[in-house]
Amino acid sequence: MQVDGRLTGGLADARAGASALEDLGYDSVLVPEVAHDGLLPVALAADGTSRITLGTSILVAFARSPMSTAMAAWDLQRFSGGRLQLGLGSQVRPHIERRFAMPWSRPAERMSEYVSALHAIWQAWQEGTPLDFRGDFTQHTLMPPRFDPGPLDVPPPAVFVAAVGPRMTEATAQVADGLILHSFTTARYVREVTQPAIDRGLAARGRDRSSFEVRASPFVVTDPDGPGRDQAIAAVRDQIAFYASTPSYRPVLELHGWGDLQTELSALSRQGRWAEMGALIDDEVFGAFVVVAEPEGLGEAMRQHIGSYADRVGLTLPQGCDPDWHAGVVRSLKETAAAPCSSPPDVS
Repeated sequence: MQVDGRLTGGLADARAGASALEDLGYDSVLVPEVAHDGLLPVALAADGTSRITLGTSILVAFARSPMSTAMAAWDLQRFSGGRLQLGLGSQVRPHIERRFAMPWSRPAERMSEYVSALHAIWQAWQEGTPLDFRGDFTQHTLMPPRFDPGPLDVPPPAVFVAAVGPRMTEATAQVADGLILHSFTTARYVREVTQPAIDRGLAARGRDRSSFEVRASPFVVTDPDGPGRDQAIAAVRDQIAFYASTPSYRPVLELHGWGDLQTELSALSRQGRWAEMGALIDDEVFGAFVVVAEPEGLGEAMRQHIGSYADRVGLTLPQGCDPDWHAGVVRSLKETAAAPCSSPPDVS
């Protein structure tokens, strides 16, 4: 099992943070795009590391044209010596339309075309062939030599796409190299919704599962000293409540019979009553989304939670913890999570 770390700070901490994750034994470092740009820290992370894979998780695709993303990813792939894994996500409609002022429609089809456009642009640069991509949402038909960055000495970047719903998941399995599972998912949802959609997408393109990688990053609560456990649990309840208030993620709750929870949380969010939302996440809901374990048992607990449906697992531990303890958790997870498990456990 590959273990992914995460950079959560800004540019000032990116180089040192990535180097520290590499020293701790992580296999990759992922940069989210929340309050900071998702691509700039990757360049600094590449400069501060030599082994670790570099990724975005996620970069907001629909906020950028495919050409803009293709150019930045091509440069990062060259600069990093082939270590980039480009993770894309659609975000949700209000953010795309109201925060980024970009168009939104048919997100699964738009994302599928977006990834295909990236591949067409990269192929033109790599092979020196004319660029002639004509899609429903974007067209890329002009590439004068002056604007062609030229071929790479390494393969083009791998492309991962974040998905929750079955349509986006199926589209991802058709066109991308891997799937990024949202933290707001459960083993049952993966077993009954996500995995069948992956299988349909792969079958549609005649692909084998070995050619497709799945990343999981469940919520985790673990504390080497114990006193911070209650605070960590409260923080994770707040995170779950935030995601659960979003209509796009309602199907995950509905599968478990918790659809009314989304309605209630959404109402609170519209009233700005964010501080009250975490209290609505009871122990049953919490247990379906979160791995809670002592440090020495985290690897086995993670395996039991995700089963065999993921090839990589994301891990975010408390800041400022002892490096030796931190490295031990990563090492244990890498060793234990690979133990055979036929399917995700039945968490209902």
